[in-house]
Amino acid sequence: MAFRVPARRVDQSTLKVNQAFVLALLVLGLVLDSLPLIAFVAVVMLVSTASPDLALFHIIYRDGLRPARLVKPRITIDNPEPHNFAQGFGGALVTLGLIARMLDYDTLAWALIVFVALSALTYLLLNFCGGCFIYYQLNRLGVPGFRHSPIRVRQ
Repeated sequence: MAFRVPARRVDQSTLKVNQAFVLALLVLGLVLDSLPLIAFVAVVMLVSTASPDLALFHIIYRDGLRPARLVKPRITIDNPEPHNFAQGFGGALVTLGLIARMLDYDTLAWALIVFVALSALTYLLLNFCGGCFIYYQLNRLGVPGFRHSPIRVRQ
């Protein structure tokens, strides 16, 4: 008798809302040269990674946008861990960008922050999660802590 593993699910809409906020706030922070705004995004990303229940942009989606029917849920079979890793990786890069900026390594600072903004844009437009790709490559290489393989959906 074969045991069936329960399908893991992710609401893609919450991920899209998250990336839209990250992109918009980072671009605004870059345009205004606002380190506090960029630091805010870094903190939100890192707190969201450490404690998904405190994910501010998810809370805005769950308690505001979804009930108001401004954004509809789009549930897919997926692993949440790679997305959480991607969030933390992006938050770490933004934090490194802030540190570089404070040390007057402006080119490095803006490169790191723009990279995260472009990664958010890539997910929004192409549904490609660069952090998820890294997670799955680390899983494929057998790196400890990266235990989830991509889910193959049978049609």
